[in-house]
Amino acid sequence: MGAESALRTRFEGGLNAPICLTWELTYACNLSCAHCLSASGRADPNELSTSEALALIDEIAAMQIFYVNVGGGEPMLREDFFDILEHAVQRHVGVKFSTNGTRLGPAAARRLAQSDYVDVQVSLDGIDAATNDALRGRGSYARARRAMDNLAEAGFGAFKISVVVTRENVGQLDAYEALAEHYGAELRLTRLRPSGRGVAVWDALRPTMAQNRDLYRWLLERPQVLTGDSFFHLSALGEPLEGLNLCGAGRVVCLIDPVGDVYACPFVIHERFRAGNVRAAGFGAVWAHSELFQELRAPGSPGACSACGSFDACRGGCMAAKFFTGLELDEPDPECVHGHGETALVARATRPPAPSPDHSRRVRIALSARR
Repeated sequence: MGAESALRTRFEGGLNAPICLTWELTYACNLSCAHCLSASGRADPNELSTSEALALIDEIAAMQIFYVNVGGGEPMLREDFFDILEHAVQRHVGVKFSTNGTRLGPAAARRLAQSDYVDVQVSLDGIDAATNDALRGRGSYARARRAMDNLAEAGFGAFKISVVVTRENVGQLDAYEALAEHYGAELRLTRLRPSGRGVAVWDALRPTMAQNRDLYRWLLERPQVLTGDSFFHLSALGEPLEGLNLCGAGRVVCLIDPVGDVYACPFVIHERFRAGNVRAAGFGAVWAHSELFQELRAPGSPGACSACGSFDACRGGCMAAKFFTGLELDEPDPECVHGHGETALVARATRPPAPSPDHSRRVRIALSARR
């Protein structure tokens, strides 16, 4: 057994603590993105208080989790955002947070630039306003670019430009690469999943089979582009992409949502994959003893993929993509590069489940001016 294979086997059995912990601070958001994974918009009245959030950081530090991915909603809408961030830094827990940039003015950028262990990624889903704003709302492109300018002028360093790859922007990757170079930033690409509000737009916006092949070749030539293992299903095309190339849900990955519920991964916010709540017993207890996580860590069968010679490369693909398109978890990924997923979608026996919970606003929200 090679070193990479041994490491993957160890990770599939679960670790003492996640190596990729995502924490959504709030469901509040001043945008209404069509593909929002968490269907955010309105804050939930039961969201963790400041004291509960700080206590959670203390527990994360005690578990020796060295960084946490913070998101939302828009995390900077929380009035205590910097209190939470700075407490994490004081406890030597790094913070990687995602923002739409609308609250990232010059003063906030300077404050972030003075903080150790902080990484910022600004979401931009089109290289121009027409492409981006069709998904994220009018004016969002200009605000995101202004946030990047503010970070650059504050001397923040190599922030990240985060892109959800869609049918509309996959042809813009070279331009994204140039934009990242312009800012001295890193480019991070993620897969469009049929989660949250993304369920309604996934079929229309997911890249075509030909586009996915082009994306695979583009990524192979650019190992420096970050993906977070989003595209491991494409590894069935040949040479594996950079990363572990497996589904880490409940094994090395999980999500804490704004009200303290723990889910197997950020893309399966649904009761079926809820493992517990940090208020009830603490995060460590959920991670170690959840029946759901024990189930996910147990050795599984390739299922319908057992006859495919590419299983070792793609590991059957993304659990969330299967679940929210109405496929069984042992069926092929709906975007299987060999076309098996398309066949499974045609033959599926159940209707796709509705995402939950839904905190969407009823209308798109216009951006207010920020000084």
